[in-house]
Amino acid sequence: MGIGMSVFLLAVGGILAFGVSDRLSGVDLTVVGYILMGAGAIGLAVVLMFANQRNRAVRTTVHERRDIRDDI
Repeated sequence: MGIGMSVFLLAVGGILAFGVSDRLSGVDLTVVGYILMGAGAIGLAVVLMFANQRNRAVRTTVHERRDIRDDI
């Protein structure tokens, strides 16, 4: 799940939790909204944690030097 999907889940969850007052039979949309917001927040935290670890990776560069001598 990327940053875009996490933000999307947060937005849809917020709309369902705070903006919709209708009820479906057997489904509380407020609770579904809170669950989606929680999933989006956890996904965003995980994505940002992995992105932070990737930025701290050590990169090694190898330079090869060849000296050509004319001993003829």
